[in-house]
Amino acid sequence: MLEQPPLSLYIHIPWCIKKCPYCDFNSHQFEGAFDEDNYKDKLYDDFLIEFNRLNDNERELQSIFIGGGTPSLFKGDSFRFLLAGIRNHLNFNKNIEITIEANPGAVDSEKFHSYIEAGINRLSIGVQSFNDTHLSKLGRIHNSGDAIRAIEVAKSVGFENINLDIMHGLPDQSTEAAIRDLRIAVEQGPSHISWYQLTIEPNTYFYSYPPKLPKDTIQDSILEEGMKILTDSNFSQYEVSAFTQNSMKSSHNHNYWSFGDYLGIGSGAHGKLTFPLENKLIRTKKPTRPNHYMGQTLNSVTHLHEISSGERTIEFLMNALRLKQGFSRSLFESRTGNEFSIISNKVSNLIEDGLIEINFIEKETFYSATRKGYRFLNTLLGEFL
Repeated sequence: MLEQPPLSLYIHIPWCIKKCPYCDFNSHQFEGAFDEDNYKDKLYDDFLIEFNRLNDNERELQSIFIGGGTPSLFKGDSFRFLLAGIRNHLNFNKNIEITIEANPGAVDSEKFHSYIEAGINRLSIGVQSFNDTHLSKLGRIHNSGDAIRAIEVAKSVGFENINLDIMHGLPDQSTEAAIRDLRIAVEQGPSHISWYQLTIEPNTYFYSYPPKLPKDTIQDSILEEGMKILTDSNFSQYEVSAFTQNSMKSSHNHNYWSFGDYLGIGSGAHGKLTFPLENKLIRTKKPTRPNHYMGQTLNSVTHLHEISSGERTIEFLMNALRLKQGFSRSLFESRTGNEFSIISNKVSNLIEDGLIEINFIEKETFYSATRKGYRFLNTLLGEFL
């Protein structure tokens, strides 16, 4: 039976200074200027529409994530306005996590300080690499010095919860270079590291003009050595590419991976909402082009899609099996509204194949990907299609 999951909010800022060749997110390189004030007002109008869609002003926000694009192009005052307006309508959890993504090439101490004053308490810095040659190949506008300075400034103004995004498997990257990036990231003392492999996605420059990526043997050695460094540095893995110290997991992303609910506002933003009494899950999607988003009545252009029973199952598994802990039978049933029996035979077969294992956590049975299953996660998930 469906139950009401935790609620998060995603805010999308669509503009960036330069579109990276690997990026398949809804980001738009701006020419000259963009209208921050009007976009901020539109975001608030968008929130009010989604709040009314909830039809429940007692729900509590456990996290807010401001992503992009490059959100750090916006002023702290814009986010102060938004967060104050949102708080007037929805309760904030006493430990709410409010994250903003920041590009090392688009921040300074004054702006970082203004984000803290606005109520933002977690920073995710898109470093990607500390190697200037690799940063250039990735089309990034910052260099390694900018990245180090951004981290130092963030700490100096009071950010204690900092994530660093680091990529590996970059064009012509050696094992040594990838490991050097990871070591430098660890040395910066972040609370969280997102360490993930570069993938070539459709509708990107790299897809049309593929770069030369490291061979599988190099990728394997990067993973093996990198995992050892993270473990030895007291970073625990709780998701395929997420590592944390002192249990400072990303509450927002964990809610995604647990098939929780989230409002999505902004150009190209997606949302997911659960309505237990109606046995209904819906997805929302906003117009991807900023001008279209800002120039239309949002109620008329927000795309709604009811998630079918079969879609619920595969979407849940695609997310939950990314988690190191995996999922329990009760979580599967409460988040999808489906009986566990519809996947039990396939789960049993995957256990026999060594791709899924059983663990007992607080007297409850959890199903998670094995080390082999993690390595071949797409193959594992394909068994449920």
